[in-house]
Amino acid sequence: MTVGLDNHVPYYQLDRAGISVIGKSRLGLRFKDIPHMDGGFVIASAGTSSFDETWTQPWGEKKDIRNHYNELRVTLTDGLKRRMILRFRVYDDGIGFRYEIPEQAHMGKVQVINELTEFNIADPATAWWIPARGWNRYEYLYHKTPLRDIQHVHTPLTLKTDKGLYLSIHEAALVDYAAMTLKRGRGRILYADLTPLSDGIKARVKTPFHTPWRSIQLADTAGGLITSYLILNLNEPNRLGDVSWVKPEKYVGIWWGMHLGKMTWGSGPKHGATTANTMRYIDFAAKYGFKGVLVEGWNVGWDGDWFHNGKAFRFTEPYPDFDIVALSKYAKSKGVHLIGHNETSGDISNYEAQLDAALDYDQKLGIPLIKTGYVADGGDAIFTGRDGRVHHEWHDSQVMVNHYQKVVTEAAKRHISIDTHEPIKDTGLRRTYPNWVSREGARGQEYNAWGEPGNSPEHTAILPFTRMLAGPMDFTPGIFDLLFRKEKPHNRIPTTLAKQLALYVVIYSPIQMAADLPKNYEARPKPFQFIRDVPTDWQDTLVLNGEIGDYVTIVRKDRNSEDWYLGSLTNEKARTLKISLDFLTPGVRYRAQIYRDGPDADWQSNPYDMVIEEKTVTAKTRLSLKLATSGGQAIRFTPVSK
Repeated sequence: MTVGLDNHVPYYQLDRAGISVIGKSRLGLRFKDIPHMDGGFVIASAGTSSFDETWTQPWGEKKDIRNHYNELRVTLTDGLKRRMILRFRVYDDGIGFRYEIPEQAHMGKVQVINELTEFNIADPATAWWIPARGWNRYEYLYHKTPLRDIQHVHTPLTLKTDKGLYLSIHEAALVDYAAMTLKRGRGRILYADLTPLSDGIKARVKTPFHTPWRSIQLADTAGGLITSYLILNLNEPNRLGDVSWVKPEKYVGIWWGMHLGKMTWGSGPKHGATTANTMRYIDFAAKYGFKGVLVEGWNVGWDGDWFHNGKAFRFTEPYPDFDIVALSKYAKSKGVHLIGHNETSGDISNYEAQLDAALDYDQKLGIPLIKTGYVADGGDAIFTGRDGRVHHEWHDSQVMVNHYQKVVTEAAKRHISIDTHEPIKDTGLRRTYPNWVSREGARGQEYNAWGEPGNSPEHTAILPFTRMLAGPMDFTPGIFDLLFRKEKPHNRIPTTLAKQLALYVVIYSPIQMAADLPKNYEARPKPFQFIRDVPTDWQDTLVLNGEIGDYVTIVRKDRNSEDWYLGSLTNEKARTLKISLDFLTPGVRYRAQIYRDGPDADWQSNPYDMVIEEKTVTAKTRLSLKLATSGGQAIRFTPVSK
């Protein structure tokens, strides 16, 4: 990596193995009411250092992570004697860099109006992207286009150059700042475009301050992006101390029935969150080994047009037909706990006014995990400012970045974990705040119940290489009634049954939902066994193969046993993938419990055709994974003898 000045304007460029990856790319910041820091610089000093450690995730897709980089720190001064520091970290799998503005005269409170960061992609490339600053936040189907055809996109942005190099552009440690989106400029230059506040300012900060890290991950294979931990490494270590109270788990819940129209969030004859119904879910969870029961629609506020009436929600007031105290005690007696749900409809002022009381309430009830929701169109998150005026914000503006952070840190004080829906994108803060266990931030399973357009067969073959590079996702897999003809005859799940099992390995989250109705699992107990068995906390993760949007095969080793689990899935095309089991311990025989598409499986005409079988395998075994159209395969490997 090279950093320098071109006519007193800072730039960087990146080569890999002697080949240009990022051409000369401009750097700089612009402010309101004070001179910009975008030129007129000289280099006052520069220094390098190296760092190498291995740190342990309290939970995650890999237990022990090496954090090894070379660092360059360049101090620039301008004609006003102001200082700006450019800090770069170079890893084997990419780079991170950020701006640092020290405390100095004439720079106290600062209003950022533009960041001039460029990413000048050296070679033509194919891009996988979703649009930024749209009404549906991050919940779009991915586009695959030439890089030259993108306009305004969210990160992570995944690219494959014509020379076969894979790149992901993203950011790490987004705190008290605006999220970075990308706009295409001339040629193949991408510009940082910060999400504005409602008054147009991008970020209000006070010196000293630094921006989030801007990150570029590189890999020779698509799978190499998945096993890069650069985003986590660019975040600060755990600030919460002992986090043994953060528990990875699987859960069930009163949720899918609402999307099918069998239940309602609001009160009335079809109300889902009743005491009797919740007790049935608790009994089901206890019987089959699930730790959590999510209940949506339990509190006052869901009646009427809740989407546009966020002020109506009360986070300590259950509906009369939901005895939350008795249910919490009943769940505890069964070795189960409730998972709270706080929908805000994007009205963060209403939520923050009740936040302490709501969290205290859940803590007292023994609820260790809360799913939060911010269902509001992009640009319509609401808060009341100090001026008493109502402001409408983007979900990834500085105001919302700080709100999400406040909820997580306040929850941590009470040993409560957070699963954020309609969130700000993940930037690796789970390392610093391990109670931020998962989030949404992409199109999940519910789109398949809502109708056209549902998720495409390729959607879950794209997510591991795009959205999932940011961090865990609460996708809500495991639908067994793939057609739900009675409830919504014109909708369906665009996968085979085996692919629903594979998702538990492919789409990582430390909390995984068995999202279907309990009766549908009890109707198919044999495939349900895989969901009961598969862990959510891993010792190691390997990607055996994969191409973006086509197919992927991932294996993960259980953190608490010697078992390995495999998930493989494909898009709308049937294919056979040959794999080696050399990740298994040499000299050990394993029982492979295989859940695969049957010979006649097809996601459109015969999605339930599945073969469940066992084989004895070793590290020398090679398998052929035959995947149907939008199909999959899931395998559990258990050692049996040496």
